[in-house]
Amino acid sequence: MSESGQSAVVSPHISAHRSPGSTDRTSPPAGSRPAAPLTRRRRAGILITLILGSLSALPPLSMDMYLPALPDVGDSLGSAAATAQLTLTACLMGLGLGQLVVGPMSDQLGRRRPLLAGMLCYVVASAACAVAPTIELLIACRFVQGLTGAAGIVIARAVVRDMFDGLAMARFFSTLILISGIAPVLAPVFGGQLMRFTDWRGIFLVLSAIGVVLALVVARWLPETLPAERRDAGGVPAALRTMAGLFRDKPFTGHLLCGSLTFAALFAYVSASPFVVQEIYGASAQTFSLLFMVNSIGMVAMSQVNGKILVGRVPLNAVITVGLALVGAASLALLVMTSGLLGDPGLVGVSAGLFVLMASMPLVLPNANSQGLMRTPHAAGSASALLGASQFFVGAIASPLVGIAGEDTAVPMAVTQIGAVLLAAVSFAVLCRPWRRASRRAAAPAAAGQRAGSAA
Repeated sequence: MSESGQSAVVSPHISAHRSPGSTDRTSPPAGSRPAAPLTRRRRAGILITLILGSLSALPPLSMDMYLPALPDVGDSLGSAAATAQLTLTACLMGLGLGQLVVGPMSDQLGRRRPLLAGMLCYVVASAACAVAPTIELLIACRFVQGLTGAAGIVIARAVVRDMFDGLAMARFFSTLILISGIAPVLAPVFGGQLMRFTDWRGIFLVLSAIGVVLALVVARWLPETLPAERRDAGGVPAALRTMAGLFRDKPFTGHLLCGSLTFAALFAYVSASPFVVQEIYGASAQTFSLLFMVNSIGMVAMSQVNGKILVGRVPLNAVITVGLALVGAASLALLVMTSGLLGDPGLVGVSAGLFVLMASMPLVLPNANSQGLMRTPHAAGSASALLGASQFFVGAIASPLVGIAGEDTAVPMAVTQIGAVLLAAVSFAVLCRPWRRASRRAAAPAAAGQRAGSAA
């Protein structure tokens, strides 16, 4: 598969994306096409991008708007901090399982119908979270919220695979991170400000309202990108066989493990940071939300460096390698600081380490996903489900580990992050073997030169 190739968008509303130098025999000569249709197509493309970015933002929005209120949940419902963190774990487990269900379903039924059904159920589940009377019921409702909210993120990735190929897909994923990255930038700030006027229950009501808006937007403006002739009619057994076949592809599995384990390091930060910042260092919910916003801005900025500068100029596997090294270095620095080996760095030092860790994520996550999806044009929904579900399942395992030693230490967070990134690096190196691909690319011009010399 050519890295520079792009597939046509399956939609009457969006113009086809083609490789450089390709021609469209049905198009009129350059300069003769009216400006108005081009403008409409461009606006439609921007609208689709915004919709897909918003769908991708729904899971982080569901997590991050709720984070400033997490300590209050335990106080309100009379539970320990570790039990309150299970509300995050339950949502992650639901997001993982939901993707495994909705991804293959979208390969069989198309993208729109499973997406709309999932969005409507997400609205109901979010409202149920707002009225949960006990921590046990809240955990159950959060699981359902994640289960139904998974439709947005898995189908958004599948739609991207329907529309793009190769480097164009990697660039589009970076664009999605820019749009969906607004969620972790604004959500904690918004959640912290909401806490001035309401409690954690009000935050879930706001999430329910956001779900209503997104469902209406999808129903009105998101076209179907998987035509009937390209759908999988094999049912559940065929979907399971497809997934098993994907796991037999070592590079796909390597990129899946690399992305999911790196996501575990990210989610160790997400689940531990409210307690680290507010309980250990005594900051307010508003201060926590501002620090989280700064870290998220770093993540969004690096995603643009990745999409606009690195993709197409630097091999994606090389970018992933650098990203893993940076995440590992930040995790090691956090372990040194939180363990007190060099004294107490204070909130400023720990925040700096967390900033580097967050800003390094776009070098790994979108590139690992795009490298995996490049190998699966025949089963974009199933591949997207596996890539996404693995991230959330591993993140759900990491979430309770960060609080295993109580609320007074951040060492378990740093240990979890180091362990996750080491496993990610080993999986990437053993299964993807990026150095072999680099050596083949380097050897190709020399081999071509030798063939030319022999012919002469």
